[in-house]
Amino acid sequence: MDLPVVVDSDDDEMVSHELEQMRSILEEAILETRSMPLENRPRLPRISLSKRNRAVVRALNPMLVTYLEASLDPCETDSVLFGAAVAACRIIGAKLPMALDALLNKVAPSQPGEKN
Repeated sequence: MDLPVVVDSDDDEMVSHELEQMRSILEEAILETRSMPLENRPRLPRISLSKRNRAVVRALNPMLVTYLEASLDPCETDSVLFGAAVAACRIIGAKLPMALDALLNKVAPSQPGEKN
């Protein structure tokens, strides 16, 4: 997705509409990973520690508090953390080896009446 990150030079804060876009990407990634078996998750790429990438991670970290406080077990916590990593990759524009949508279509349960 490669969301352009605008940083205010005075206080190093991101603009609020960018934060809302990031929150939306985070929520979507967490929902996707919750329904994905661990063995089907893609390997995530390493990202460089550039100033821009650090700003993205710093912006995402406080957003995780709500999800982590609400997680009921280690599996759910893992889904939140993996979803955050996927969101960071999407925001930064890092390439995932295979689109998560394609993986979800492979593992999604059939609808009633649907032939496999």
